[in-house]
Amino acid sequence: MPNPTDAEARTGPATAPGKGLRGGSVGLLAAVTLGLSSVAPAYSIAVTLGFVTLTVGDLAPAALLLGFVPILLTAFAFRELNREMPDCGTTFVWTTRAFGPLTGWLTGGWVVQVATFIAMTALSQVGATYLLQLLGLRALADSGLAVTITAVALLAAVTSIAYRGLHLAASVQYVLLGLQLTALLGFGAAAFARHGAATPSLAWLNPFAFDGFGPFAEAVMLCLFIYWGWDALITANEETRDGGRVAGQAAVISTLVLLGTYLFTAFAAISFAGTGTGGTGLGNPDNAADILSTLASPVLGPVLAKVMQLAVCVSAVSALLTCLVGSSRGTLSMAAHGALPTAFARIHPRHRTPGFGTLFVGATAACLLVLLTLVSADFLGDAILCIGLLIACYYGTTALACVWYFRGRLRNSLRDLLLRGVLPLLGGLTMLAAFARSAHDMYDPAYGSTSFHGIGGVFLLGAGSIATGALALAVARTRYHRFFRDGRTTVAELTITED
Repeated sequence: MPNPTDAEARTGPATAPGKGLRGGSVGLLAAVTLGLSSVAPAYSIAVTLGFVTLTVGDLAPAALLLGFVPILLTAFAFRELNREMPDCGTTFVWTTRAFGPLTGWLTGGWVVQVATFIAMTALSQVGATYLLQLLGLRALADSGLAVTITAVALLAAVTSIAYRGLHLAASVQYVLLGLQLTALLGFGAAAFARHGAATPSLAWLNPFAFDGFGPFAEAVMLCLFIYWGWDALITANEETRDGGRVAGQAAVISTLVLLGTYLFTAFAAISFAGTGTGGTGLGNPDNAADILSTLASPVLGPVLAKVMQLAVCVSAVSALLTCLVGSSRGTLSMAAHGALPTAFARIHPRHRTPGFGTLFVGATAACLLVLLTLVSADFLGDAILCIGLLIACYYGTTALACVWYFRGRLRNSLRDLLLRGVLPLLGGLTMLAAFARSAHDMYDPAYGSTSFHGIGGVFLLGAGSIATGALALAVARTRYHRFFRDGRTTVAELTITED
């Protein structure tokens, strides 16, 4: 079969036609801000660092560093693919061009959207809980009904902001991200300055000190979650100035900023609290679910501890906003290329945003939150845990898509061989290995809070999401004939011919 990139290598990168979005409204700083905000750094490190420390002790910084490696390798793949095909559909378009419409629709479309919807339920719930606590309404914060109502209200608020345009969303994110980074850096500086804080050790970064492969793999999988989300900034490539270049740069910059922020916070927390199993120690299981709330008061004092609480709250809300922006643009691209109903391709005439798609994403996340809450609080928690499986699936597929798409050009230069071949290949294989390891661990009924006939509920939710996607794919093939018939060439042009 001829290499589909041969002609493109002669004619230059493929550029998707405009979809009606407001081009040039976002610069490099705004793109980096959107990428960092979508990860929710304050929330992510708060709910992950304790569990990583429980697994590997004071080697948590080493786990953070090793967990970053496949993320960085994948970021190079995203950057190279975005330079070639700057389309707001990102993984959907790239995996379709590389592997065909079946893989593109399922892993580049469905899996990404499901992971985002589940993440939005978690983020809205966390944001609502922290907001009620900040307002002094602790009784309501302990009420599932009150938290759910507040979470739905937050979803409505951020949907309204996303509906009005990316420029407004980016402006709001400057403030929210600034508060998060200031709070984390302030916490770290205060922790290091406290009397009795231990001197940081480079041994905490030793990648060869893990006690076996099991703890190492589990810790790295946990760390994979806290870096996830930066790719949402690339969905704004058609609204970014010089989006083919700037969006890719922003992806790499945002991941490096995340690494620095997380390592600084982890070193500070371990220096101050240690890894003991009692009191404020990071090895205390009672502290694992939210380590920053535990340490904020002894490190910062009761007044400034409220600022840290606020930072985690706005971290969840800002990530929620970016999820809306990215997910609605993903469905816009799928519809524009004839893989979803045409309603998702409608652009608001004044705001120049995917109006229907934005409202659909917000409403779907709210319905999913209510449904999972009604089923069981444990069920919602297991749904959140299964996100790691979905992340590894589509990140790994996208990285391998980079290698396959550019396979005919890898001999052109050393740069192409490394950045389009070797590094993405390593990243993709690592992600798929993480997927396999994660699926194996999740199958255990003791993993998470639920199980069914001896099979872990987390595994059933993760694998079930992908299996449901396969069924949805079968239905989509009967509706969107041109997309599935024409294969890779379909996403090289806009279609919008089927509803």
